[in-house]
Amino acid sequence: KNKSERDFTMHIWVDADACPSVIKDILFKAARRTGLPLSLVANHSMSVPPDKHITLTLVPAGFDAADDYIVEKVQPGDLVVTNDIPLAADLLAKNASAINTRGDEYDKSSIRAALTMRDFMDTLRSSGEHTGGPKAFSQRDKQNFANSLDRLLTQGMRAK
Repeated sequence: KNKSERDFTMHIWVDADACPSVIKDILFKAARRTGLPLSLVANHSMSVPPDKHITLTLVPAGFDAADDYIVEKVQPGDLVVTNDIPLAADLLAKNASAINTRGDEYDKSSIRAALTMRDFMDTLRSSGEHTGGPKAFSQRDKQNFANSLDRLLTQGMRAK
């Protein structure tokens, strides 16, 4: 791609290792509908539909390998789907947008509190506390994600 073409195209990135299949399906449909490039980054193979807009990048297995790849490649205005709060913080610092698989958008005003809560829960778990883990993924979560994605894509396509 040449530089001027890149200036007008929002790129959707997915931290794909822990992304639910139902969310990937929504993203595949959105990429086909909008023509925006969609890149899944993972450390294991997964099926992606044959589509010129959709790619899967395999990174070596290793702590944060996918995160590091996404941070390196992301551009201002891109959208990243991740549940990884430290990754979201890094992306916001690069003026990209970040959303989790339940449709919650990370932003510069909320990311500090999210990081603090994550660190607090890590501390509880490491002291032997059972924190339960995330609640089951629901139909409402799926709908929230689809609605947030549509809103962010509309904003991003208008901004370019």
